[in-house]
Amino acid sequence: MALLVFLSTLSFTIESHYCGDVLVDTSMLDAVDTCGMETQQKTDSSECSLAKKDCCSNEQLVVDGQDNLKLSFDKLNKEQQKLVATFIYTYVNLFAEQQTEKPTFTDYSPPPLVRDVQVLDQTFLI
Repeated sequence: MALLVFLSTLSFTIESHYCGDVLVDTSMLDAVDTCGMETQQKTDSSECSLAKKDCCSNEQLVVDGQDNLKLSFDKLNKEQQKLVATFIYTYVNLFAEQQTEKPTFTDYSPPPLVRDVQVLDQTFLI
């Protein structure tokens, strides 16, 4: 259950750098590495007055998780509250320890010893 909540609230971003149609780098945690065309174009643009079209592009894939997880018990109607209370009660009682029955022979004493069989047979545990 906790894993389901964690995965539904997880948010992350995947960044990709393309040079033309070729994928150069993809990253989830760090900045993407570029192909070096940006530095080359900056030096060329100062010499030339015509600006060339940039062949590189960056793409971002943003996956947003769920933000509204707080569910109020007061917003449920009476039937839903009864269902939730019944479910919780039965779930808790699933793991309750069962009471064992009291053995019936604890109230009775053992039969009287008529003769000591170990002494008669002379069998002793050492």
